[in-house]
Amino acid sequence: MYFNSNIRILRKRRGKTQDGLAFALDMKRSTLSGYENKVAEPGLDVLLKFSDYFGIAIDTLLKVDLSMLDESQVYQLEHGQDVFISGSKLRVLATTVNNENEENIEIVNEKAKAGYTNGFADPEFIGELPVFSLPFLSNNKKYRTFQLNGDSMLPIPDKSWVTGEFIQDWREVKNGDACVILTLNEGIVFKVVENKIAEEGILSLFSLNPIYEPFDVEVKDIREIWKFTHYISSDIPEPFVPQSSLTKTVANIKKEMDIIKSRIKK
Repeated sequence: MYFNSNIRILRKRRGKTQDGLAFALDMKRSTLSGYENKVAEPGLDVLLKFSDYFGIAIDTLLKVDLSMLDESQVYQLEHGQDVFISGSKLRVLATTVNNENEENIEIVNEKAKAGYTNGFADPEFIGELPVFSLPFLSNNKKYRTFQLNGDSMLPIPDKSWVTGEFIQDWREVKNGDACVILTLNEGIVFKVVENKIAEEGILSLFSLNPIYEPFDVEVKDIREIWKFTHYISSDIPEPFVPQSSLTKTVANIKKEMDIIKSRIKK
């Protein structure tokens, strides 16, 4: 974790003394000094204060070593270009390659989903996932496969294996795209997207199954987006009955009911 060094860097870049920043954050100077010297650990409420003050996401404050970034990168962070706030320029993805240095397709099954929410950026966790390859997919793109759970995306069946292409810049997601999305609160979800990042900083998520209500997720709560490529399933989706066939079926049923009624009257 880089919180202590990061807040010291950001404080100095703003020309603030410890007294000045402590006053701005409504805390004691000794408390701030304890955070900077790593003798005290901040709670969530304190992390939120620092995040709001500097305009930088908590994940960035904790996990990104700002001392390793160049001046332009730090400047962008300070001016609203934090990946977890703007949705652009995601950091490097934890991934695996085969013996020929080609990207694997990692498989996140139902059991691995809970661990993936916390371990998605951990190369060791990703390295333990089962992998496979599909020769018809592009070698210039990164793919990952997730196991679907539930009926919210019918006619795609429950337990299907959904493969998605890694999206680096979330602003490129188009309205109507189906995506696997990793979120802080909802975990891994598979939904159809309406992209409102530029206007409102959110994605609106819709299910194919109309009984499920749409919901919004703020971009700061999103960790990964994988655009739907295809799915694999051992189940055949329910057949679609054309309107003409349905009308004919109803008419036949009505005719048979009329015959039954006439027989009863006799």
